[in-house]
Amino acid sequence: MSTAVLTVTAIILALGIAAQVLAKRLKVPSVLFLILIGVSLGPSGIGFVTPDTFGAGLSTVVGLSVAIIVFDGAFQLHREQLRRTQKAVIGLTTVGALAMLLGTALAVRVFLDTSWGLSLLVGSLLIATGPTVITPIFEVITVREHLETTFEAEGIFNDVTAAILSIVIFETVVVESAPTEIPFGFLQRLGVGVLVGVGIAVAMWLFLTRVKISASDAPRVARLTVLSAVILAYGLSEAVLAETGVAAVAAAGLVLGNAELAHRESIHQFNRDLTLVVLAIVFISLAALIDFGALLGLGVGGLAVVAVVTLVIRPIVVFLSTQDPQFTRNETLFLSLVGPRGIIPASIATLFAIELQGAGQSGAAQILAGTVFLVIFVTIVLQAGLARQIATILGVIPMPTILIGGGRVGRMLAERLQNRGENVLLIDADQTVVDQLQRDGFTAQQGDGTEAEVLRSVNAERATRVIAVTRDDNTNLLVAQLARTKFDVDDVYARVNDPENVETFEALDVTAIDATRATAWSIDNEIERPELAHWMNALGNDHDVQQIELTADDLVGQTIREVNAEIPDGCIVAVIGRDGETHVPSADESLQYGDTVTFLGQRSAVSGAVRRFHPRN
Repeated sequence: MSTAVLTVTAIILALGIAAQVLAKRLKVPSVLFLILIGVSLGPSGIGFVTPDTFGAGLSTVVGLSVAIIVFDGAFQLHREQLRRTQKAVIGLTTVGALAMLLGTALAVRVFLDTSWGLSLLVGSLLIATGPTVITPIFEVITVREHLETTFEAEGIFNDVTAAILSIVIFETVVVESAPTEIPFGFLQRLGVGVLVGVGIAVAMWLFLTRVKISASDAPRVARLTVLSAVILAYGLSEAVLAETGVAAVAAAGLVLGNAELAHRESIHQFNRDLTLVVLAIVFISLAALIDFGALLGLGVGGLAVVAVVTLVIRPIVVFLSTQDPQFTRNETLFLSLVGPRGIIPASIATLFAIELQGAGQSGAAQILAGTVFLVIFVTIVLQAGLARQIATILGVIPMPTILIGGGRVGRMLAERLQNRGENVLLIDADQTVVDQLQRDGFTAQQGDGTEAEVLRSVNAERATRVIAVTRDDNTNLLVAQLARTKFDVDDVYARVNDPENVETFEALDVTAIDATRATAWSIDNEIERPELAHWMNALGNDHDVQQIELTADDLVGQTIREVNAEIPDGCIVAVIGRDGETHVPSADESLQYGDTVTFLGQRSAVSGAVRRFHPRN
């Protein structure tokens, strides 16, 4: 028996990893392939995996896998990101979660003619979106930071809500018929999970920061300590009170992710690799349990529930939650149309269905499992599987900045651009350089930027700008020439190492950055105006300068004093460009259509001002 389980697990793992490699290559979220593989292996396919394959151990494997995935997602949620998206996140995880619970319950009650208890149970499970399905989507598409953070935060927090609320509803409504106990039961489990998670995270942080470890062993110890934190938080919390482990790992991830930790990048990469492995195992294993007989048995009523949940309730929830000017209309629509469900509802619905069958309620078990799995299957296939196409149609994927050359200049420039929310792709001919860039979190690929096919493969015709920053002027010139003449890129920049070549670049209408002159300018600034030089050198980190062209009707005619009153504290209108001339405006000067407005100040405040007055879609 153990040999058979080992064989099945090995095959599932191999297929899962292959699916993720293929998904990355085709730029399709891996969960689409994982669920299709699971269905093919299950009873509805070749029957290689059945409910009896893993026996009682499946719930433990799924629980630990979910813990690792949720922790990884929470570890990446930083305070600054959450602060910038707090309005939308709070809305989606409070009013939005409640609306999803009640709206789904009502739909199940009306279309499937079930009891209110079972309807509320289905509604509570389908609150969750979760990192198991959200993370693979953003592995293959790039959206602006506030939109991605909102998706990820919603997934983490609503996973916790769904896991706890569903068990409370099951115990107090379905089993004991005591709905008044729901608030107390929910808060009790949430409190236990958070306390255990925070306690474990603080203990692990103290260990990592207070215990002396040799430099050669420190990265490995940090990775294993964080893994121990995940397992301890989940296991200990579950031992104290059932179904609190997800809350514990989410709390532990948030605390450790926002703490001062050495070797953070090493920990992050380890978490991502581990997440990819367990994601493959758990998704295929649970997908193999989908009973298409139960799904088909729901009939038209089941399809009606799916339609209402995805096309009515989800858009209403998003509309109520994202009344924030930084979200464009198309970003709000994308958030409405993409909300796939994942492992949390699948795993918990499976456990509840088994209990209901044991209690002689096979009809209720079929409706519960069938409805939940039908919504999961449809949303993964249509919403996760088509997420890239939806994002492309709606134009929420920011046009890329393509950087040719992954050396020190390219890396530093990419970091600055990414800090401002740009979608940056680095291309370098050296695979070793590309590998290091990818390990450090940059989007990079190997290729010769002087070849048209390479630029075509990264959609250079859609690029906001192309920048050539290699050490070789001939290479930079060829890249610039291709970008301007073959791909019709408007903004092309090039590093020029030999000042005598500047005119050649400018003849192509390429913005040439003379490395010699730039160095002399930097040294002169350090001598004559050191404070300004230091401020400029830190652009993109603590503070920033951004300029926009005035095309928003709500700015035309306003005075500088009125504009300064509307933009965030820590930011001012510094310079106005008009009719080819630039000047520092007075407080009573009115803005005109077509003006170029330059915002200066703290990075977050400047970003807020730009989003307020210059939405990109």
